Amino acid sequence: MSTYLNRSTLLDTQEATALREQTRQYFHQTADLYESLFQTLVSDEAYYVNPIKLRHPLIFYYGHTNTFFINKLILAGLITERVNPQFESMFAVGVDEMGWDDINAQNYNWPTPLEVKTYRASVRKVVDQLICTLPLNLPMDWDNQWWTILMGIEHERIHLETSSVLIRQHALHYVQKKDTWRSCSAINTIAPSNSLVDIPPRLIKLSKSPEHYGWDNEYGNFETECTAFQAAKYLTSNAEFLTFVEAGGYKEDSYWQEEGLAWRHYAQAMHPTFWVQQGDVWKLRLMTEEVAMPWSWPVEVNYHEAKAFCNWHSANTGKQVRMPSEHEWYSLYAHAGLSDEKVRGSMNANLFLDHYASSCPVNTYAHGDLYDVVGNVWQWTETPIFPFDGFKVHPLYDDFSTPTFDGRHNIIKGGSWIASGNEALKDARYAFRRHFFQHAGFRYIVTDTPLQIHASHYETDKQLSEYAEFHYGDIYYGVPNFPKALSDFAVQHLHTRPAKKALDLGCATGRASFELAKHFDHVTGIDFSARFIGLALKLIQQGILRYTMVNEGDLVSYQERSLAELKLTDVAHKVDFWQGDACNLKPQFTGYDFILAANLIDRLYNPRDFLSNIHHRLNIGGVLMITSPYTWLEEHTPRDQWIGGYKQDGENVSTIDGLKALLDEHFKLMQSPIEIPFVIRETRHKFQHSLSEVTLWERMR
Repeated sequence: MSTYLNRSTLLDTQEATALREQTRQYFHQTADLYESLFQTLVSDEAYYVNPIKLRHPLIFYYGHTNTFFINKLILAGLITERVNPQFESMFAVGVDEMGWDDINAQNYNWPTPLEVKTYRASVRKVVDQLICTLPLNLPMDWDNQWWTILMGIEHERIHLETSSVLIRQHALHYVQKKDTWRSCSAINTIAPSNSLVDIPPRLIKLSKSPEHYGWDNEYGNFETECTAFQAAKYLTSNAEFLTFVEAGGYKEDSYWQEEGLAWRHYAQAMHPTFWVQQGDVWKLRLMTEEVAMPWSWPVEVNYHEAKAFCNWHSANTGKQVRMPSEHEWYSLYAHAGLSDEKVRGSMNANLFLDHYASSCPVNTYAHGDLYDVVGNVWQWTETPIFPFDGFKVHPLYDDFSTPTFDGRHNIIKGGSWIASGNEALKDARYAFRRHFFQHAGFRYIVTDTPLQIHASHYETDKQLSEYAEFHYGDIYYGVPNFPKALSDFAVQHLHTRPAKKALDLGCATGRASFELAKHFDHVTGIDFSARFIGLALKLIQQGILRYTMVNEGDLVSYQERSLAELKLTDVAHKVDFWQGDACNLKPQFTGYDFILAANLIDRLYNPRDFLSNIHHRLNIGGVLMITSPYTWLEEHTPRDQWIGGYKQDGENVSTIDGLKALLDEHFKLMQSPIEIPFVIRETRHKFQHSLSEVTLWERMR
């Protein structure tokens, strides 16, 4: 660790003994700092009053970080005994701002601050002993057992900041000034006039360095061309934002997006939350005090307020003003010539608690021809957080990132005055709901480049997820992927036949369609389910599919599948998908050289009509491939429509008999039926193993 405080431990440049000792120092430094933060509370009562309605009282956060440590160490198998089972249940969950969160204090028998302090000391001994004795084998990556220890330390660093925000939102009589948490004294300095700096185009290529600990959303790969734009030289100051307030910006609905307008009405906001108006005088609420408004400091607002300001600025200047995207912030970082090494190795930023327990004037720390590219306050971006290509969930903290992949959590970059450890790294990717308050402000940019919003949603519908895994997921019990096996079987038997157009009926989420496109010039996939088609279309548009899989009960795992890893990217342009009824197809779906009806006929409401008319869709000499486990059920198909699986005149009628009877007029059975197995995963411990009978039929007339 460098001689500067609050920097995350370097992982890839040290031998084991030094890394062990520096991790120990970092752990105790973090614990000391967290204890110090809670010393700004004046009384026990301050621990039990909610600073804001939708968060727990501070007693929860005081105990939560050490409970997290114990719970993760047990999960990782590094310890087997709990320190305090009651606390480790009470303080485990409920830290996010959620409307459903049980924040009724009557439901909690909170311990005293002294009891929690004693608990924290006990946990500290457990972790210290572990750090001193646990074997340390390099490299230190997220598969290393030591990763759990780093996770606990960095988790407490996050709550150091979020708890400081809650303390800032607490009533003043519950907090007190401390020398160790001293704010900046440069209150009366004049705010500089903002101007625009030209930022040239550049390639942004992101890949997490092994040098530091990282959260799962930082890993994977991302690459994009960033066009040129202009950026404000300074973060938006209180003085600059005042012009928006005085112009009636909080009253003019047209500046606010729908979500922002709803928040503004709910909050009855007329100015930034931390501004305090007393007659004609403005003050600013800091963590433990109110001071005369420091107009030269960066304004601290949520995303909605920053966006409204940008829209107002656009209307007044005629320019396209907005906040930067995540990759545009990286362009600012590169333009400033910054790196993790340079930032951690200096004090040229209001970061790491190096200077103050507050913001400072926006023209204090220059980074090239920009100021505060890192530090002072977090900077809102226009980017809802999304997973990079290759994203994987860390098994010890599977809900750190994925709940935020909902399109409603925007990324903040750069860090604030209290940001430390992982938070202060270039790769850090933290995201909050757009109405959320952090020590966050914004820098605006001017650009005509439209925003690119990346898809981030994980499919959670159980049936859709099962079919996504069935088509694009792992192989279970040695049974080959079923849609691919069908395609391979078909191609083997089509030989030199025409291969211009193929139709995949009942295509579900589309894997067979993509596989057939390796052989055919064009493939159309049709399914009755719009939801299935939606997943298939997402793959064409984005190349990536993300979904959850049930492991057991409410426990899930997160999967990412891509056309690239399946070697299907080059054929995606040859495939299209439609919602349609196999029993009532539109006229344009005709003229095919091959039709696949996979596991379809026993799910149709009128399979007899389907089979009697399918020849109209197929060219003479074309091939119809039917596969089915023949699971005839009245919930899908009226009994009088069954092709087989019943008795007639006392004799058994099999489905192959029914197929021959219905197809004989126009088709010839090319070979004897075969069986191809398939496995559908329901949970980690429950699978469906089935056999699908496969027949090939050549249209003769």
